[in-house]
Amino acid sequence: MLVSGKADDSPLKKFAQHMFEPEVPEDYIPLYQEAANAYDIPWTLLAAHHRVETKFSTMDPLLSPAGAEGHLQFMPCTFVGWSHPTCTGLGKGDIDDSEKTDPIAIQKYGGYGVDGNKDGVADPYNLKDALYSAANYLSQSGASQGNLEQAISTYNHSEEYVEDVLFYYNKYEE
Repeated sequence: MLVSGKADDSPLKKFAQHMFEPEVPEDYIPLYQEAANAYDIPWTLLAAHHRVETKFSTMDPLLSPAGAEGHLQFMPCTFVGWSHPTCTGLGKGDIDDSEKTDPIAIQKYGGYGVDGNKDGVADPYNLKDALYSAANYLSQSGASQGNLEQAISTYNHSEEYVEDVLFYYNKYEE
């Protein structure tokens, strides 16, 4: 709906949109719980991030215009590590695909990417790897100490993003 040439972002409209959102896919709940338990964060926080980032992986393709990749939308430099020699600016980097998914390279460059399914590859396009990676990042950003808002803000600095994730987190906690 447009009001005065602008999209209507009223609280009532946002509430109505949230009421018709898809529920957490039941098949994903054990994956959220497993990854969240490994990093001592609430599984509902991981589910909320997944919902906000890619609407439970229904976004096609799983690549944002800014260059964020995979199920949980990691910038390559965050996934591989900001000490990678090509990482500057917003974090797209010029990282070779073989290095981008290599757990040894990720450890070397201080990234958050994790090989959650233990196949030797940390792949943001593999749901289990992406969930473990997001849980790792959120945990290290304060979620494991209960600082959820800080952790969410570290993941994405937008106030609206933080509000959206907290909305779904609270909804899923109910």
